[in-house]
Amino acid sequence: MKNHDSLWINATLTVVTEQGLPETINHAAIACKNGLISYLSSMADLPQSPEQMAERVIDVADACITPGLIDCHTHLIFAGNRAEEFNLRLQGQSYEQIAKQGGGIMSTVKQTRAETEQTLEDSARRRLDQLLADGVTTVEIKSGYGLTTADEMKMLRVARQLGKSSPVTVTTTFLGAHALPPEYRDRRSEYIDLVCNEMLPRLHAEGLIDAVDAFCEGIAFSVEEVESVFAAATALGLPVKLHAEQLSNCGGTELAAKYGALSADHLEYLDEAGAAALARSGGVAVLLPGAFYMLRETQKPPVSLLREHSVPIALATDANPGSSPALSARLMMVMGCQEFGLTPQEALHGMTINAAKALGMADDIGSLQLGKAADLVLWQVKQPSELAYWLGGNLVQSVIKAGESIYPVK
Repeated sequence: MKNHDSLWINATLTVVTEQGLPETINHAAIACKNGLISYLSSMADLPQSPEQMAERVIDVADACITPGLIDCHTHLIFAGNRAEEFNLRLQGQSYEQIAKQGGGIMSTVKQTRAETEQTLEDSARRRLDQLLADGVTTVEIKSGYGLTTADEMKMLRVARQLGKSSPVTVTTTFLGAHALPPEYRDRRSEYIDLVCNEMLPRLHAEGLIDAVDAFCEGIAFSVEEVESVFAAATALGLPVKLHAEQLSNCGGTELAAKYGALSADHLEYLDEAGAAALARSGGVAVLLPGAFYMLRETQKPPVSLLREHSVPIALATDANPGSSPALSARLMMVMGCQEFGLTPQEALHGMTINAAKALGMADDIGSLQLGKAADLVLWQVKQPSELAYWLGGNLVQSVIKAGESIYPVK
């Protein structure tokens, strides 16, 4: 009996060393057994002929193989679009101005509340399919466009259904503290009570929540309000994460660190105290170049501070209809380099192992290591740095999930 199910030979592999550093191995081989990576070596070190080692041998002719990409921050389920707001921003209005006029998140909330689960699922699946075609094998999907118990439940049910019907792994995040719904305009504390005492326990009891998020910002919720949400989530045993320091420095990252958050996301206005706190807590900095670009921001996240404090840096699409209508994970790698000054290696790390850390899944996915899931992408490039070089275009040759080809569909 052969030791491996599949063996890919003559590959350029991006692996993680024992020291946790990325390394490129040319002219290499990788194999899987029962959906897990079971062998890694140079071609020169193969103990037998490829045909003796595996049931199926695939010669990739020096193509680059990386871990499957991980999109660790998306708002993939929504109705409608906000193209008109894009036009307003081009005319000089800011994201905050549009939000205060009744646009922004609340515009999408209104449209999402009106749609059926099936319609939301159909539109989200089309977006998910585009991410898959771009090499994404795991995606996080947030709620937050419902803002009632029933509508948040509707969104999270759709996310769970996508996880069942798609080959892509889907994790769910409850984002009830995304924006203050208009019916609670003069009753902020009542809405936070609703999130903490009704939505969270009920949706958790339904098995719909993997993590809890909030938007800590002047146009959203204060540190004190978010802390109430985090305390309720922690009491239920749920991990937390936070939209923090996107438009101003509110101290959200330090709060996230206090609660051992998986990640703090956006971070354009992060200061050294926040970076140090995130480093101490072991949290991940998730940078979102799509939102930075579309909102025409000028304050860049302090990448040098994050490097100085050894904070893991992840990248994500932030796919949403308002601030980041992005459906390409690889484009975020390009923009992470161009807009934020990341190296191509950091960008790839940001879409693989560090993104896995931001989801609390680094023990299972995110790197080419023995025993981890055989989630792989075969790229039509010779070196991984090309993934952050080519501006657009589909560079995917095939996507492998748990050892099986899921794209292109055969």
